[in-house]
Amino acid sequence: MEAYLSEKMVKPGELPKLPVQQLVILSLCRLADPISFSSVFPYLPEMIESFNVPKNEVGRWAGLTSAVFSLSQAVTGIFWGRASDRFGRKPVILVGMICVMCSGLLFGFSQSLAMAIVARSLAGASNGNVGILRTTVAELVPQRELQPRAFSVMPLMWTIGSIFGPVFGGALANPASRYPRVFGNAFFERFPYALPNLAASLFFLVGLVAGTLFLKESLDTKKYRRDYGRILGKAIMRTIGKQKKSRLRLEDNEQSASWLKHRRISSASTMNDQEDFRPARKPVQKEPPSYREVFSRQSNINLLTYTLLALHSVAYDQLLPVFMHHPSQLNRPSDPGVHLPFKFSGGFGIDSDRIGILFTIYGVAGTIIQFVIFPPLARHYGVLNSLKVVTIVFPLVYLATPFTALISNPLNQQIVMFFIMLIKCAATIFAFPCTTILLTNSALSLRLLGTLNGVATSVSAVGRATGPAIGGTMFEVGAVKGWAILPWWVLAGFAMLGAIPVWWLVEMEGFGGSGNTSDVEDDTEGPGEITPYPEESSQRSGPVAVGSPESVPKDSEDMDELAREDEGLLSSTRLRRMSSPIGLRASPGPGGDRLSNGLGHSRSGFGAGGTSYH
Repeated sequence: MEAYLSEKMVKPGELPKLPVQQLVILSLCRLADPISFSSVFPYLPEMIESFNVPKNEVGRWAGLTSAVFSLSQAVTGIFWGRASDRFGRKPVILVGMICVMCSGLLFGFSQSLAMAIVARSLAGASNGNVGILRTTVAELVPQRELQPRAFSVMPLMWTIGSIFGPVFGGALANPASRYPRVFGNAFFERFPYALPNLAASLFFLVGLVAGTLFLKESLDTKKYRRDYGRILGKAIMRTIGKQKKSRLRLEDNEQSASWLKHRRISSASTMNDQEDFRPARKPVQKEPPSYREVFSRQSNINLLTYTLLALHSVAYDQLLPVFMHHPSQLNRPSDPGVHLPFKFSGGFGIDSDRIGILFTIYGVAGTIIQFVIFPPLARHYGVLNSLKVVTIVFPLVYLATPFTALISNPLNQQIVMFFIMLIKCAATIFAFPCTTILLTNSALSLRLLGTLNGVATSVSAVGRATGPAIGGTMFEVGAVKGWAILPWWVLAGFAMLGAIPVWWLVEMEGFGGSGNTSDVEDDTEGPGEITPYPEESSQRSGPVAVGSPESVPKDSEDMDELAREDEGLLSSTRLRRMSSPIGLRASPGPGGDRLSNGLGHSRSGFGAGGTSYH
């Protein structure tokens, strides 16, 4: 019932906060995907070789295997976005996780190159969650000043997953030969690459459980329906005694203080217990947004920028392990086919274990950049200015990469390569969240975000499919012709091309305005922060008091019943919702020396204080 009584009010001096609880749950749902995706990189060249593919063709097939993932994602991205607009964010996220987990297991049990390619194609077709998760974050955090930190959470999970993924891939691949005492059996001899995917599936299961039991629906037209998963989650939390109990702090010198306190506790308990059991209202169906609404000028420029960024950045990440695994060129000074400084061939010649270690350290450094460096710099200089800088960095990194193969000392070679990887990591960490924020704020309405992010997933997947395919083909040609620089300089050309449309981008205002905000996380799960149904509160700028036609449905029988319980008390008090942090503040209104502490229900306010976005 609380959902119908009040809109979240942000008053002067009260700063909106990040919805930490829901962002943590979304993070758990997101974490398994990069683990499954990046665990493939260290062992993919060896896996392709195990299918009796010649060494000179490994780079091409590795690129094509990665390309089919993105190509399939491009085909289904809009479908997943539309499905989330129709059925809700939560069910589509959970179904997507199940599909990706199953296709990852199929890839691990592949016995041929064709089976591996089919499995990667199914994984890509199932992987539409990236756009839906971005949409969910945008609906939770519309304030522009909070967006750098909020939108860095999902990329942070990708970075953390990129730490563990290569570890699983490099250490757990082919366990029968590496750890014969533990895994030396017929099963792992037959399926040498199943173990990394089995380990990744455990993270999917954790995310599925957390999402089912605790994730809230963020789509306006679906957030009020009965959620049996959250009902079960609350029942479990009550059973193990970890659910927070509502507490009241009533500072009232009137003689009826104890009676009021008793009534508040009873009301809070009843309303909390019935929050998910109330009869579901039939949602007002809205027409799906037209593509003309979705494709505004700024959205189109953002989509082009995002596609080109995905093309060269993902191609670089997937080509780098192949380059490191490729045998180094012997007797380079005496080779007649070598003409320095540009015509040479060869790679590092290191195995998947060393590649996994390098990518793990790379991921740890990326986590620090993502969480510590990116948010304050992006907030200070602006996301658009940050994006302009890093688009200039990408071509320089790509041009320099192949020359690391000329360093004769293996240790120095890997140190220099790691330094270049760090620069590329920082550029990527800035580029993708900045592009996502600009794309989100370019939408004309929050109603368009599901479809817009679905389109973004599809068109960027085209880039992710094209990039590795081009990179793998160029790598094979370069290896045969003796031009190691060929694939990297082609990527540098795409990076230069991708830097051009950035200068036509405009940093839009977004949905939450540009008022003062707070980075202090909100750990309060107040029940009274849900926006009035079924309006799009993101398009309103002013607060709506309880009792106004916009915030209280005319057919709300629950409100009428509660109002009749104590008509005299209500008539003596101004009907409004009070919101305050724990502690004292100025009197909220006429005769209002009662304060809501953010943890319980105020009879004079019909709701809980303590604002949060869930």
